[in-house]
Formats: sequence, C-alpha cells, structure tokens
Amino acid sequence: MSILACVAALTMGACMPSTQGNVSASQKSNVSLPEEIVQQNQKTEGLAEIYLAGGCFWGTEFLMMNVPGVESVEVGYANGPTRNPTYKDVCNDSGHAESAHIIYNPDVVPLQKLLEVYYMSIDPTLLNQQGKDKGVQYRTGVYYSDPADEPTIKKSLDDLQTGLIDEVVVECMPIKNFYRAEEEHQQYLIKNPNGYCHISRSFINEQAKAKAAEQFDDKDFSRGRVYGRPSKEVLDNLSDLQRDVTQKAETEPAYKNEYNDEFRAGIYVDVTNGQPLFASTDKFDSACGWPAFTKPIDKSTLVERKDYTFGMERMEVRAKASHAHLGHVFEDGPKEKGGLRYCINSASLRFIPREQMQAEGYGDWLDLFK
Repeated sequence: MSILACVAALTMGACMPSTQGNVSASQKSNVSLPEEIVQQNQKTEGLAEIYLAGGCFWGTEFLMMNVPGVESVEVGYANGPTRNPTYKDVCNDSGHAESAHIIYNPDVVPLQKLLEVYYMSIDPTLLNQQGKDKGVQYRTGVYYSDPADEPTIKKSLDDLQTGLIDEVVVECMPIKNFYRAEEEHQQYLIKNPNGYCHISRSFINEQAKAKAAEQFDDKDFSRGRVYGRPSKEVLDNLSDLQRDVTQKAETEPAYKNEYNDEFRAGIYVDVTNGQPLFASTDKFDSACGWPAFTKPIDKSTLVERKDYTFGMERMEVRAKASHAHLGHVFEDGPKEKGGLRYCINSASLRFIPREQMQAEGYGDWLDLFK
C-alpha cells in the first residue's frame, strides 16, 4: 500500500460533511494511525483546543494568532501514518497534514465562530491543494481532541456545503497524532514579514484589528499594522540595558550609545515591538549625548507624562502601544522645526537603514524619504 493510500487513516469516530466528497485516504483506509501528541502548548482550565489544516501552515498560524479569543498557536504535522516526521518528510508525501494547534477561549470565540473564520481562509472544495500549493500535506481538515466538538464541526460543514455547488472536501476527525514542527516554522511570518502567505493579508489584518480592539484599548494601528505590548519571550531576548531602559525607565550613558552618531537615512523602531517611531529626516545633532529628533513619525504613537525623578521636572516619553520608556522631550530644539527636542535612548530603538526597509517589511514607510 502506498503512503498516500494510508494517509492519516482513522478507524473510529470520524465525522463527514453531508457529502462523501473528501476522498482522502484518511477517511477511507483501515490502516491504524500512531497515537501520539507532541506539542508545547497545553490548554488550561476554561480553554479549549482544536487542530486546523488549511494549506501552508505559515498562513493558517498567522491568521489564527490574530483571531479574538485565540490564546496560542503552534504548527506541526497531523494525522499521518508515521511518527516524528520532519518538514522534509512531509514535503515528500509522508502523509501528514500541515496543521495549526489552536488553544482558544470559547467564551470569547466559540468553536463555530472560529471555524467560520477558518472556512473564509480556505477553498473548502479543493482536495490536497490551497492556493498554489499542491500535495497531500496541504489538505484541509478539522481535527478535534474533545469528542463533544464533533457535532458542532459536522453541522458547520453541513452548513458550509449548503452554500456551495462543488463538494466540500474538508476532513473532520479526531486528532490521532500531532508532531510540533521545527522551531524555524513557528511564527514564521513574524520572523519573516515578507514571507509567503496564501491567505489574504487584508483578511488577517481585519482579524488583528478586531482582536486588538477587543483585548487592548492601548493598541495602535499604524499604516495597516497592529502593534501592542511585547511578549515575555521578546523581553527576555532583549539585552540587560534594553530591558533596564524600556521597562525600568533607566538612562543609558551619554555619548557611549549606539545611535548618538548615527545619521544614515532610515527609520528608528521600538526595540520591543518593531513599531516605527522616528525617522532620520527629523534627527539632528543636539550635542546632548543621545539621539535627538525634532518630532516623531506620528505623535499619536507616543504618550507623554510628567517625570519628577532626580529632583527635576521633565516630560517623559513612552511608546503608546508597547508602554516602553523611550526618553524625554524638551523645548530647546531647533525653533525653525517646532522647537522640540526628543531626547531618546538608543537602547529603546532599533535602526533600519533605508535600503533595508523593504526587505524587513517596512516598505510602507519609504515615502518618508520622498
């Protein structure tokens, strides 16, 4: 029997859409699947989980990360006939489906609603194909760990079929095995902003904005991007100085810092969440020992508050979305440019040269240099 003939075989508990169109061998073979779950994320009390195969898992993960009520997402290989596959194995027809393991809060996003978002991201009538990707690993499927979810999934597939002429071929079955993918595939589109995604970015942005509006009243939406508080993992990866400055409002040494003498064309982004804050076109040599700017790219990205530390009265500047401490603003800047001097710690910023902005996903800000 070929590998394709025994893909994700299931002998118990499978549910089908109203038609029998999903001819994947996962529902037609009697070959037993290995039963093993290898994942990092674990649901806690009050949360639920589901596994979704929707073509290339980079896009499915990125979409689901931005859905209101979703707590965590990790990608892996599901319901295949062998144990511990690698990405190379899967791309060579191992029989596993590229899938996303999703932990969500059903009080915020019921399973039915989560599936509706999922269905909008796929063509449910394509067998072993999504977008330009073809192969059994790109099949679509809803895999559940809780048998109580089966009726909801089955009804959602029946409802989906009633609105379509072509046959729905989305698999529906219990999760038998799931193997977390290699780390390079986790949060791939965050690590690679210009990476391949078969799902519409505008659709993902709609979900992201809804999630931000629901969960954070201090989120900021800049040129179609969503920026918020950094994760613990991001903060842990900062240098000690970067954490002290951004989280404890410490001040780095004057003159002995990374960007005081940096005057190349480019933008300066928040080191904790990547949001563009300042541009080289507004930077000037103030002789104060720290990077100085006459204004931010967008003043709405900053918040100011009085600071009485060290026996002085100053105006502290923080990033609105991340809450990171940036520095202070003074009224002794160039009068012809508004009279302000934003004195900013280098440790709170990351500089991106103009020639690298497109590659790093900041092409939308190139108009600052026209």
